[in-house]
Amino acid sequence: MGILSGNPQDEPMHYGEVFGTWTYLVTNYGCLITYQTFINHAGDDDLKRLLEEGIQAIKSENQQIEDLLKANGVALPPSPPERPVANLEDIPAGARFNDPEISAALAMDVAKGLVACSTIMGQSIREDIGAMFGQFHMNKASLGVKVLKLNKEKGWLVPPPLHLNTPNQE
Repeated sequence: MGILSGNPQDEPMHYGEVFGTWTYLVTNYGCLITYQTFINHAGDDDLKRLLEEGIQAIKSENQQIEDLLKANGVALPPSPPERPVANLEDIPAGARFNDPEISAALAMDVAKGLVACSTIMGQSIREDIGAMFGQFHMNKASLGVKVLKLNKEKGWLVPPPLHLNTPNQE
């Protein structure tokens, strides 16, 4: 039997797993308050629903990561306070985020989250940590499809130059 065989939860985390999960948690804390702020700025109800879905996913992820880090004796990073609810009309027009900007930021966060989850999965030697981030990855991919669909439906998607002319294959 190998040195790291048996129940993965009985195995110590290696430094890469600690750093990856801790950094992911810090990033999630930032995304959480950003999405709460974006909800105050968003005018589109579909966008607000996606932001709420993102917030719920982050809270679920955070709880799992916090439990993992605590169980392994790793101090948690400081978390910022949640943002209060504000009325959209109280935010001056020049200080507001526009719905397309919010949706683009959400899409960017999802893309970065997919890369982060893949990185942590790839560096993990504990199966439970790899599986946890695999689940996070699948959930983010699902949210990403919804964000892409919303961006297309609302006309908010700014595509790169489209390659329409393909050379003849003769």
